[in-house]
Amino acid sequence: MSKSIKKEHNTKKIVPSKLENISYQIVYNTFGKIVPKNMTPNQMTLLGCIGSLFGIICAYLSKYNRLLLIGTIMGLLTHLICDDLDGFIARKRNMTSEKGAFLDLLTDILHITYLLIALSFSKVASFEITIFLVPVYALLMFTAMNDIRYFNEFLFPRLGPIETHLLFILICILTMILGTNPIITLINIPLKIADILFILGGIPMYYEMIRLQISLLKRLEQKENGK
Repeated sequence: MSKSIKKEHNTKKIVPSKLENISYQIVYNTFGKIVPKNMTPNQMTLLGCIGSLFGIICAYLSKYNRLLLIGTIMGLLTHLICDDLDGFIARKRNMTSEKGAFLDLLTDILHITYLLIALSFSKVASFEITIFLVPVYALLMFTAMNDIRYFNEFLFPRLGPIETHLLFILICILTMILGTNPIITLINIPLKIADILFILGGIPMYYEMIRLQISLLKRLEQKENGK
């Protein structure tokens, strides 16, 4: 999720996830110190995109060899680190921009969407399950951008980027160990390990997405009424 917002907008960043806040400090204090001085935030975003694409390709090809999911894990970690660092560079070097924020959110949406598709094509997960997850992350990003636009608040969901990436990493690890065969049947629907984890992670993410949209709609209504 983007951290590249213009300073003159005085955008307030609200990050309720403790795990997210911890990850910032780890990334900033390790990788932040070795970022080349001439590297721009958009270049860091592009690097994250390359990692994402690599991970997506590996996810698709994992139907031939499950060990290729190691590449997907590497792609997820690269995207997660670069996603934190692009905003860090922007703030540190006074290079924040609305364009950077837009690109960051756009690449986040594309990454998660195509990763879900790749995992479905590789039969790591079932289409019947992943198809319901495709819109969730995009709607969370959409809601966050509108919070920025109308209220100058960068509101992270309680289940944000790091929780999402960790869920995918866990799915990759367990799939390499347990395989892609169904492990239980629920209401005559055979479920793989990835399906189960997607259901367990998808329910609270759906709740969070709906909660944030309802909150935004109420605030927009109050704003229109001059409250």
